Amino acid sequence: MTPPTAPPTAAPAARTGLKLPNLSTLGPLIALLVACIFFATQSDRFLTLGTFSLILQQASFIGVIAIAQTLIILTAGIDLSCGMIMALASMVIGKLAVEQGVPIPLAILAGFAVGAFVGWLNGLLITKWKLPPFIVTLGMYSIVFAAVKIYSKATSVPMPADGLTFLAQRFTVFGTPFTYGSLLMVALFFATWLYLNFTAPGRHIYALGNNPEAVRLSGIPQNRLLLSVYTFAGVLYGVAALLLLERIGGASPEAGTTENLESITAVVIGGTSLFGGRGNVMGTLIGVLIVGVFRSGLTFMGLDSVYQNLITGILIILAVATDQFSRRKA
Repeated sequence: MTPPTAPPTAAPAARTGLKLPNLSTLGPLIALLVACIFFATQSDRFLTLGTFSLILQQASFIGVIAIAQTLIILTAGIDLSCGMIMALASMVIGKLAVEQGVPIPLAILAGFAVGAFVGWLNGLLITKWKLPPFIVTLGMYSIVFAAVKIYSKATSVPMPADGLTFLAQRFTVFGTPFTYGSLLMVALFFATWLYLNFTAPGRHIYALGNNPEAVRLSGIPQNRLLLSVYTFAGVLYGVAALLLLERIGGASPEAGTTENLESITAVVIGGTSLFGGRGNVMGTLIGVLIVGVFRSGLTFMGLDSVYQNLITGILIILAVATDQFSRRKA
């Protein structure tokens, strides 16, 4: 009989950001600073609080999706259906609140419940049927894409000016307006960082991606942990749906098609390993900001958006190469 193994408690501090940061941690921050300095030399309007506020507002719903994507990738999984789950949740909220006259709080809860259910379904297929996350979420992407088209009848649902756009309301910092949606995104990043670094379930998520066999031998219920991660990710997609409604002023059947790649880009650029077990959700926040800085900076320079795709692709390859290099040295 195999003797019980001590439970994997704290992940190595390098994974949780509690020791001196390594190259994969410092790299995203250096890239962000270099990008800001470069674009500041190209445009006098770039390095202002107003530009920073706009970048945060534009990145808010992608940022919340990226939080969920970080949790999933830390378990050595991936979610390609995230954007479509967000689109479905936004359509449910919009149609219930605007067309069915359901009170707004109940409509929001329904959207969260739909997101949680689809996330739970992803987790169930991965844990019970032992299917690869890539295949499950790719299939779920197509299923939810069709569900959005059928449910919406390919028609957008515009929000009334005083309806679900309360997250677009603003507060002022040093004379610069910021939206409550941006504040919500930053608060969720901070709360997730605390959860991952200072709670046992958070450390188990790192351990599951780093050494699943040790997690199994220690008696930690892997399936329950994975199921909870995918279900919670679905709830976060519901939050992202609210921010999307605020951003585009309504529910659109065309939404959610590219957010999977954008969120994975932010996670990888932020230093989280695609192989699981290594990374920092605050690095993901920096990755989200890097993408936003390049988008705004290139706009200020008057360059086509195709250059953003070019630079983003280069950054992804550099980030993955850096991760591989640090793994070989470890």
